[in-house]
Amino acid sequence: MRALLVVNPAATTTSARTRDVLIHALASEMKLDAVTTEYRGHARDLARRAADAGDVDLVVALGGDGTVNEVVNGLLHRGPDPDRLPRLAVVPGGSTNVFARALGLPNDAVEATGAILDALRERRSRTIGLGLAAGTPGTEDEAVPARWFTFCAGLGFDAGVIGRVEQQRERGKRSTHALYLRQVVRQLLVDPHRRHGTITLERPDRDPVEDLVLSIVCNTSPWTYLGSKPVYASPEASFDKALDVLGLNRLSGPAVARYGTQLLTSSPERGPRGKHAVSLHDQTDFTLHSKVPLPFQMDGDHLGLRTSVTFTGVRRALGVIV
Repeated sequence: MRALLVVNPAATTTSARTRDVLIHALASEMKLDAVTTEYRGHARDLARRAADAGDVDLVVALGGDGTVNEVVNGLLHRGPDPDRLPRLAVVPGGSTNVFARALGLPNDAVEATGAILDALRERRSRTIGLGLAAGTPGTEDEAVPARWFTFCAGLGFDAGVIGRVEQQRERGKRSTHALYLRQVVRQLLVDPHRRHGTITLERPDRDPVEDLVLSIVCNTSPWTYLGSKPVYASPEASFDKALDVLGLNRLSGPAVARYGTQLLTSSPERGPRGKHAVSLHDQTDFTLHSKVPLPFQMDGDHLGLRTSVTFTGVRRALGVIV
């Protein structure tokens, strides 16, 4: 087996020594080319070349969810073809590692590498669905290129929180759960649309869902983790289905307390619910429009402001080692 290992040297939970151990462990089982990323988008470029080469069987991403997202977009730059494209394996090295954990991998890089090697020896893999988001034709965002996401996307409040976290990280702050919670509070204090939403969700042959403050699009469950605790925005979301959506049309003080508590106490059987919550399951095609530009995020990466995004849930998009 020939494999490409894409290593993010800035991965927050692995040291250079740990990465060397992992590289040696993988190289003992396959013909391995290990490349360290040097710039934003480098992981995407490496995966794209591996997909086009035709002689790479496996691409291993060692890093956080951002690295995984880049690798996936590189592999699928010509579209999904799980029978032809290299399979993906993920060694978690970020602060949260939602995608790897949702696949059932250990959150420790060394243990995850052992699980991947066991899966390869036993020929265990699965084909998963992914989400695709693009600028909507006929809008000011129509030129925005399509981009794949592995576990979630969001327009509105949650994306604004992620943007604030990224600003703090650029100033040298560590990515911690306390940092996220502080930015949630700050976003609540300044968000001008939290009481009267500007987002409309449109689906073919269905009535629109209007006046949403936030919209969280999930490709799997859980939505995220607080330490070891999973948080379920859309408990029914699955890699085997299309996309789920959680929308909220109010974030007043009482609503924040209610839905925040529901998220913190959520489970695989029960997520947020109430008169201000909208939950949609297994949606293949829909569009989110906003009356004003709002923050947009995919897989925890803030992508700027958008007014209209079209989503597609693609089943059987990519083969992964589990």
